[in-house]
Amino acid sequence: MNKPIYTEKTECQDCYKCVRECPVKAIRVVDGSAQVMPEACILCGRCTEVCPVGAKKIRDDLSLAMDLLKKKEKVYVSLAPAFRTEFGGMSEAKLIGAIQSLGFAGVSETALGAQVVSAACAQIIREKENPLLISSACPSVVHLIEQYYPNLVPYITEVYSPLQAHSVMLREEFGDDIGIVFIGPCVAKKNEHPQNFDVALTFADLRRWFNKTSIDWENIPSDLEFVPKTAEEGGLYPIDGGMAEGIRYYGVPEDTLFMGFTGVKEIMQAFDEIDNKAFGQPVFLEALACVGGCINGPGVSKRGAIAQKRYRVQTTTPPAPVQREVDMPAITKTFHARAIKKGDHTKQEIREALNRIDKKREEDELNCGGCGYDTCVEFACALIEEKAEPAMCVSYLRKLAQHKAASLIKAMPSGVVIVDENLKIIESNKRFVEIIGGDAALISEADLELEGAYLERIIDFHEIFTEALKSGTEEQVQDIRRDGKIIRITLFSVQKHAILGGILQDITEPVIQSEQIIEKANEVMRKNLTTVQQIAFLLGENAADSEVLLSSIVESFSKKDTVK
Repeated sequence: MNKPIYTEKTECQDCYKCVRECPVKAIRVVDGSAQVMPEACILCGRCTEVCPVGAKKIRDDLSLAMDLLKKKEKVYVSLAPAFRTEFGGMSEAKLIGAIQSLGFAGVSETALGAQVVSAACAQIIREKENPLLISSACPSVVHLIEQYYPNLVPYITEVYSPLQAHSVMLREEFGDDIGIVFIGPCVAKKNEHPQNFDVALTFADLRRWFNKTSIDWENIPSDLEFVPKTAEEGGLYPIDGGMAEGIRYYGVPEDTLFMGFTGVKEIMQAFDEIDNKAFGQPVFLEALACVGGCINGPGVSKRGAIAQKRYRVQTTTPPAPVQREVDMPAITKTFHARAIKKGDHTKQEIREALNRIDKKREEDELNCGGCGYDTCVEFACALIEEKAEPAMCVSYLRKLAQHKAASLIKAMPSGVVIVDENLKIIESNKRFVEIIGGDAALISEADLELEGAYLERIIDFHEIFTEALKSGTEEQVQDIRRDGKIIRITLFSVQKHAILGGILQDITEPVIQSEQIIEKANEVMRKNLTTVQQIAFLLGENAADSEVLLSSIVESFSKKDTVK
């Protein structure tokens, strides 16, 4: 089975936006295709949100849910509390009815599990002397800590996620042989260990399922309710601070400090700065990988509008009662470090990698971020680790193209000159200097390519360049007589009105004359071949003789050139 997030190779367009946006750089570029590295990915889903062509895919588990309905007598839905913003225009009863019409025995709120998690966390805060506790509610954050901050693993609250806790509750309520399908905004849920639930779908999956099924929306009963009961303050979990509010409800020491962070980059910054020794009182850190919380997860149909979504969650979530007895199921979980090994590269290795992308000096390191990495050194490390390719560096590609163009220009048998709008020479070749002679030959002794020299100072027919720049001509050919020679000049626009190229040929030279005759002969052959074929029956042998004659002209001149 595919990992929860993968790349459709044929759709990847080499933009490297996923590399830029991935907070842990869990992307490996192979043959221009950006592939997710499952062992390094924390399943935040950021790459699926930013990919401009949709090449980053979330695994489709809809068929698994459908199969589960066929295999199990009763299957229940654990519906994430973010349903209030995802299906805000639909009543709870209608949503429950629509889901049940798909074949489910009932719909329950994941928020019930969240309430149990809050009670368990409150108990841990009351009983533990550890000055720091980090929420285990967000699976992406748990992945982040286990893989990139193993030193913080001991501070994760040893409690199931709300989904796992809710699944335990459902099995206690309806029997261990039931099936459980989670539906929510989270991709990372697809990678949670399915010891208590069976399949995880996103809200987007549910909408597709609705569209594939003929649902009688008009006749859905209006009295349907969540089973086994309606959740209360647990419904605040999908917003920043919602978990903290729930934990407070179950009683914690008055000096307990609650901190909330959303978005992986902000969380990583907080983790980088954590010094638990500086905490003189209990600190509970609530962390949600998605900016704004689960209401803005990768599995929602519409991202953004965080303020409006937060308002809806806060105003539609039922208030908690003054008193409640909590039946605590066994929801204890132990977390383990599985650190991603970071490359320890020597300065020499990094320098060699930088040389591969033509960054030989410190000033060559632009740190432009075009490759997806913040600095050229980070990119060099990625090259060493075979996570990146030299072609990802824009400045390197540009230099490579320039070098190739320069090599071609130097190798051309004709004279070549490229100038800007002020007739300042950008590049030229040796043959150009030979054809022009005079001052050009003198200047070339200092700079062979005449870079920076002004064309009007070394040739007396610079006006045709000026006129071509002004007119923005795509291409024009003109012959001029100079010092007993005929020079054919082909002008072409590199950038209209800004950069102009010129190719110069001395067509009085024997080789050029031969080339011209060959070209003319070939042209005559092309133009007359059709006519010859059409009137062959009239001309008989004369038609064949014409073609043989023309061919012999081309062949004779070609042989002359070969002998030379």
